[in-house]
Amino acid sequence: MPLSTAHVVTDRPDRYVKQLISHLGHKAAAEHTGTGRGTITFRSGTCSLLSSPQELVLIAAAADLDSLTGIQDVITRHLLRFAAQEELRVDWSDPVSGDALEIVTPAAEDYLRAHCTPAGQLLTELAETTREATGRAAGMQIAADEGTLLEMLVRLSGARRAIEVGVFTGYSSLCIASALPADGYLLACDVSTEWTAIARPYWQRANVDDRIDLRIGPALDTLRALPAEPAFDFAFIDADKGNYPGYYEEIVPRLVPGGLLVLDNVFLGGRVLDPAFQGDDHQAMRRVNDALARDQRLDVVMLPVRDGVTLARRR
Repeated sequence: MPLSTAHVVTDRPDRYVKQLISHLGHKAAAEHTGTGRGTITFRSGTCSLLSSPQELVLIAAAADLDSLTGIQDVITRHLLRFAAQEELRVDWSDPVSGDALEIVTPAAEDYLRAHCTPAGQLLTELAETTREATGRAAGMQIAADEGTLLEMLVRLSGARRAIEVGVFTGYSSLCIASALPADGYLLACDVSTEWTAIARPYWQRANVDDRIDLRIGPALDTLRALPAEPAFDFAFIDADKGNYPGYYEEIVPRLVPGGLLVLDNVFLGGRVLDPAFQGDDHQAMRRVNDALARDQRLDVVMLPVRDGVTLARRR
């Protein structure tokens, strides 16, 4: 459950980041992870250090309250010891669970929805059909603004050949295929004939069904059966989270230089930020997020769009 944050007002945030990393590096794994950012990893959890104008932000995370309290105490004591020339206040927020984090506030979400190109009539109809046919499972469908983002990314990248892992009722497939050129190709992977049966009539009505090669079966098998050489310009992963590492490993070698990989739900409702969540899906998502950040074949940016979207471009 526990995540806690402290905002420490100071004119010297960079200095304190360096001091904390230098000193605590003798007792824990401490490193600079970017300009004005550091991470200290204890056995019981972590503390991220972020330097911003006039402020040092501390973010502590642990699997239980006792461990969180211990990390807060260590960081606070050392920081106050270093701050001999100024009086600092270190007030930690109440602990919260990762799944209680509000990544985007309702007010911000409403505003951005009002200022995006709206979905067309066919996509709107497909979304309504999905809600009626699938009930609560309709939450697996991407939102209209993310669909618009996918279309834009496909067009901007100039993609001609694409892969999608996780079709559901075909909303994202329709977005991707519509943005491909007339001779484009989308390999769409899913395991459900029931959900994808909803998609087909909409693909036909949009005149993109000839661009979509739907393969029913485990996506890892489909991907591994493909030629190993780079042949795809674009890929979108939005399927079972436990297999994300495998999908990533199979897709990246098959992307051409400049090819774009997009992964949805990389926050898992905020649970990947919280070490208290140790389910198979949570651990798999953390592995793929960490692997992407270290992958020397890729340029990567993670965006706080919906439930977290990562864009990775093949170098």
